[in-house]
Amino acid sequence: MLALYGPVAIFTIMAIGFAVAPLIISRVLRPSHPNPIKLSTYECGMETIGTSWIQYYVSFYIYALVFVVFDVETVFLYPWAVAYGKLGLFALAEMMVFIGTLVIGLLYALKKQALRWW
Repeated sequence: MLALYGPVAIFTIMAIGFAVAPLIISRVLRPSHPNPIKLSTYECGMETIGTSWIQYYVSFYIYALVFVVFDVETVFLYPWAVAYGKLGLFALAEMMVFIGTLVIGLLYALKKQALRWW
């Protein structure tokens, strides 16, 4: 049993070690006496003007979320396109249903004006 799971245990310990070692090393090597210049706000080499708290419109978030959803869904098209020659007409019908579902989702987002900027 040890011969089967021994390498898995070694790799697990090594993975945890590779994750924890940089954290420990960074604690040891970090500067321990920061001065006021190092503690100041730094943004592109210039002091900030005004407040750094900015409110974003929710529509930007929704637009980004819709983009990510459709971007991830298009990843599913690549394996289908590679194996299309072997799959036949049934796979074409299934992909048309899949693309139809995506189009319905896009039309719904357009109807709810989720893709408008303002």
